[in-house]
Amino acid sequence: MRMNSTRFGFSLFFFIIVSESMFLGNAQNTTVPVDVGVVLDMDTWNGKMGWSCINMALSDFYASHPYYKTRLRLNTRDSRRDVVGAAAAALYLIKNAEVQAIIGPQNSMQANFVIDLGEKAQVPIISFSATSPSLTSLRSPYFFQVSQNDSSQVKAISAIIQAFGWREAVPIYVDNNYGEGIIPFLIDALQGIDTRIPYRSVIPPLATDDQISEELYKLMTMQTRVFIVHMSHNLSSRLFTKAKGIGMMREGYVWIVTNGIANSFSLTEPLILESMQGVLGMKTYFPKTKELENFTIQWKRKFQQDNPNITNAELSVVGLWAYDAASALARAVEKVGITNLGFEKTNVSSNLTDLETIRVSQNGPKLHEAILGVRFTGLSGEFSLVNGQLQSSSFEIINVNGNGERRIAFWTPENGLVRKLNSANTSTYSTSKDNLGPVIWPGDSSSAPKGWEIATNGKKLRIGVPVKDGFNEFVKVTRDPSINTPQVTGYCIDVFNAVMEELPYAVSYEFIPFAKPDGGSAGDYNDLVYEVFLGKFDAMVGDTTIVANRANFVDFALPYTESGVSMVVPIQDNRPKNAWVFLKPLTWDLWMTSGCFFVFIGFVVWVLEHRINDDFRGPRLHQIGTSLWYAFSTMVFSHREPVLSNCARFVVIVWVFVVLILTQSYTASLTSLLTVQQLQPTVTDFKQLIKNQEYVGYPEGSFVFGVLKEMNFDTSKLRQYNSTDQCDELLSNGSANGGIAAAFDEIPYMKLFLGQYCSKYTMVASIYKTDGFGFAFPRGSPLVADVSRAILNVTEGEKMKEIEKAWLGMETNCPDYNTQVSSNSLSLASFWGLFLIAGVASLLALIVSVGMFLYNERRQILMRFDTEGSLGRRIQHTLRIFDRKDLSSHTFRKRALGDRCEIDGVHVIGASEPSPNANYPPTPSSHSTRVIGDSETPSREYADLMSPRGQVSEPAGDTEQIVDPNQEGP
Repeated sequence: MRMNSTRFGFSLFFFIIVSESMFLGNAQNTTVPVDVGVVLDMDTWNGKMGWSCINMALSDFYASHPYYKTRLRLNTRDSRRDVVGAAAAALYLIKNAEVQAIIGPQNSMQANFVIDLGEKAQVPIISFSATSPSLTSLRSPYFFQVSQNDSSQVKAISAIIQAFGWREAVPIYVDNNYGEGIIPFLIDALQGIDTRIPYRSVIPPLATDDQISEELYKLMTMQTRVFIVHMSHNLSSRLFTKAKGIGMMREGYVWIVTNGIANSFSLTEPLILESMQGVLGMKTYFPKTKELENFTIQWKRKFQQDNPNITNAELSVVGLWAYDAASALARAVEKVGITNLGFEKTNVSSNLTDLETIRVSQNGPKLHEAILGVRFTGLSGEFSLVNGQLQSSSFEIINVNGNGERRIAFWTPENGLVRKLNSANTSTYSTSKDNLGPVIWPGDSSSAPKGWEIATNGKKLRIGVPVKDGFNEFVKVTRDPSINTPQVTGYCIDVFNAVMEELPYAVSYEFIPFAKPDGGSAGDYNDLVYEVFLGKFDAMVGDTTIVANRANFVDFALPYTESGVSMVVPIQDNRPKNAWVFLKPLTWDLWMTSGCFFVFIGFVVWVLEHRINDDFRGPRLHQIGTSLWYAFSTMVFSHREPVLSNCARFVVIVWVFVVLILTQSYTASLTSLLTVQQLQPTVTDFKQLIKNQEYVGYPEGSFVFGVLKEMNFDTSKLRQYNSTDQCDELLSNGSANGGIAAAFDEIPYMKLFLGQYCSKYTMVASIYKTDGFGFAFPRGSPLVADVSRAILNVTEGEKMKEIEKAWLGMETNCPDYNTQVSSNSLSLASFWGLFLIAGVASLLALIVSVGMFLYNERRQILMRFDTEGSLGRRIQHTLRIFDRKDLSSHTFRKRALGDRCEIDGVHVIGASEPSPNANYPPTPSSHSTRVIGDSETPSREYADLMSPRGQVSEPAGDTEQIVDPNQEGP
């Protein structure tokens, strides 16, 4: 049984093997070959590598898809590195071989010709190595760019430049379709980050070493030190070799190469790599997979067998694109099928050219659609064509160091610069250099270059300075016959020299006066600015105001002076000289409030003192006069009437404090008003000058003339001056005497003028906004940023004060020209707190006094409230009680006791208080009378004092009688 089972298994295995072999043989016999053309430069490295990868791609593809009915049959033509040769090869393949598609040509210049042939014959052209952005599918739907478009890397380049803050960059590219294709996209990308391209270096494709050296020497004379190289691998090798030889691979230089060069670093000879130390490159990134690793090993083995003379062969991304392009074409051909593989037959004349007799592929439109629809994962990543172009992938930022390259970062379209792809944050786009690894720059430097430097050819910066007659304190040009070089001095010159000393590097420069041969001025400030724009000067230094129209031609550093145009007018003494000047120290509201409070305080004191103080009693007019007299006499502290109640004393103390502050403040204000000089401008508003048709002045040749015209000044009312002395003369004469009523100029000039004539004139507020004086440089000059930072260091330090003191005389005995001595009237806002305190104190005293009155006289008030009917009579009764003396007070009690001692002691003057044994209070008798006039009447005060509590004394003729309140009737 075991023997039979073994025989059965062996027979079954043999049957399966034989059946499969027969089936595969039948399948192989039924496949249809489809002719495909291949146009490559077979004697180049990319041509050899591409050809081997295409063959391996078809072999691997059909091995994994044995049941496909189609097989691509390759028809190869060598273009021999010639554009016309590539076109001829494509024409031959289309016309004679009737190929359904063409893989190639190899470079962008060749593809530019072949694309038109493919469109005319409707034969798809599939290029895996032509990367120029100009070869877009919009020109021809039958062109497929199975490579990374060069324009996809400009964003990565701009991200590197933005990360290090370089403001200028010079592209160096080959003068052909490949080199020029990237430039428009590169310019747009750099403009997006505000980086300027001051020059474009174009190298001919067949340039000699001398031509390359000449162009590099030209670049050395420029300030820019950031270069972007875009050319073929062979030409770039020669370029870097020459650059190292003339010293352009030293510290301070930045070299960035595009992926056309960076993708071939593995093929670069060690000697060439030695000259490229510190170069940054944009290398196309493709994922490292197991399939790619296995293919690389197989490819190296096969390539060595086919090309035994080539050693150390390395596979690049171009070979991967060739592999994927062949695989994609095989898929598309199988999808279309084997129908209509021919070309349209046309009757042609024998005397027509080959291009005129080209025929159209019947299968072309279907194959075109099929290629666009191919989707798969290839060796180079995801294969997908959009509008005939392979979708852009990420880039590796590499740094040439040692014998090879080193990755420092990745760049992706979504995240920008990142250290690792799997750690990218999908929500942000980064251009930070913190996301870059350490970089070794040219010259083996680890410090990032600043991107520019002063040219090393010994040329000095030509600094243009204006030549003028007046205000020489700012800029002055003098010529000494014994010295050929003119001497330039002044405030602006010293500031510029101080700023240059603050720069972290040395700058060689010379001042060139903007003058005619005879020494006169060659133009105004706008003319000099335009000369800087034209490149005749490297900068402009002087009292140059930063205004908008000048900024359209040059770049200004930060201003180093105050800004604005101001008006200077004479000052006059405005001390009042009228009879009512004594009222001016206080405002009307403070006068009114003070008067009301004097009356109020007099009323309060009368209320508090009326019942206990004889000085505040008597006829009504006498009481009113006494109260007002008392209140107003506190103003000069001459009040003589004593106050007896504690509440009144409290009110008077508070009010005297308020009056003291008021009188002292009034005295001080009036003294200042009458004695201190009141310096005020004669004019405070320029509209008043226009309304009065006054003459005004402006500096000769200044832009202030245009400002005054914009302000609607009549040009016939404008007069020029060119020095401080002339301005003083015009202002002193006045508008009516051939002078001016006001002078308009920039604040620095006005400060200089007021430093000499501060006692006569003053500056009114700025009437026109400018940005002060600034140094002008050509547009995009890298000096602007460093000079601006240096200006901040100078203006914030002691050096600026020394320069101002030396040239502008800022430290003088004159007061500050912005300070106007004045004595403003005192207002209620400064004293309302005092009045609040006095008012609260008075009200509290009134409340306490009235409360005590109501409490002490409650029985008498309540008694009449019971008997009186109307409210008015009750109030009159209460007021009548209030109007009487309060005999229970200490004042009247003491007086009554004195009277009693005088009567009982037989007119003893100054009798003392009764002894404790005395009968007190005494019984009224005939002794309790005193002489009043011609008759004797009982003492009212004594009777009131002696009456029992609860009894009211009512007058009865000339005598007073004690009446019981409970008794009815008189």
